Amino acid sequence: MKATQKLHEPGQSVWLDNITRDLLTSGTLKRYIADLSLTGLTSNPTIFDHAIKNSFHYDSTIRSKLTEGKSGETLFFELAIEDLAQAADLFRPIWDRTNGVDGWVSLEVSPLLAHDTASTIAAAKALHGQANRPNLFIKIPGTREGLPAIEETIFAGVPVNVTLLFSREHYLAAAEAYLRGIERRIAAGLNPNVGSVASVFVSRWDAAVADELPAQLRNQLGIAVAKRTYKAACELLASARSRRIYNEGGRPQRLLWASTGTKDPAASDILYVKGLAAPLTVNTMPEGTVKALADHGEIGEMLPPRWRRFRRGTLAIRESQR
Repeated sequence: MKATQKLHEPGQSVWLDNITRDLLTSGTLKRYIADLSLTGLTSNPTIFDHAIKNSFHYDSTIRSKLTEGKSGETLFFELAIEDLAQAADLFRPIWDRTNGVDGWVSLEVSPLLAHDTASTIAAAKALHGQANRPNLFIKIPGTREGLPAIEETIFAGVPVNVTLLFSREHYLAAAEAYLRGIERRIAAGLNPNVGSVASVFVSRWDAAVADELPAQLRNQLGIAVAKRTYKAACELLASARSRRIYNEGGRPQRLLWASTGTKDPAASDILYVKGLAAPLTVNTMPEGTVKALADHGEIGEMLPPRWRRFRRGTLAIRESQR
């Protein structure tokens, strides 16, 4: 049994952090779903930028759309939605089987809207409607202006992948926005079953401090921050507030580990996979990391749902349970 499959047994989903038209047309993504136990996919504008620049698969479609007078973001989002609609259809059987827990793909709103609440809300609704796929998350950044957009978008019934979270406090603010949106739906007599994940970026911490630490302390900060965030998420998911939502038919907002490709060539290529195996979470991985995990990965102990002390090397986090 491949390590990718082993992660599913205790309750962690493995998603692919990549999409290209070639992955779809060649049958590679379909094969990954079957052979590597992938149950979802994430994308972002940078991924699509690389895919379009480094492939001829988009050329004829781009030429056709240009003759129709389309350009800029309009053209870009049409290309992205075409790809993600195909990917969503491949993952749809998983979405149906898990009753909407898994089988998602993600499309990010324009980065230019990161500090524009009203335009983010409008774009999220429009993009989700344009894609016309129930298993499509709209990615909204957890900026100060993004938080009210997350709440309003969830209240509107549009599934949200909250992206660009970097700390426990950042996560809790995003989770609060999600909960408010669900509670407003309950108060309005609407179905509270609206999917969401909260994406915490891990490896960027280690990349940011790599030149400021001695060798023995490198590649530890990202996992330490992630574990601190996971502890807070476990407490929130077990809270009376969350349980009231579950009782009304809502569902947990899962943590998603993002930026899990190892940046340090001297470190393990599955560093952020082995260190963050945890139930009720998602790990979205670059294609190379997925392949490395399937080829030679070994899954360590799953993170506990509650703990008093965590120590890794010389970094320590000590927090008392509430």
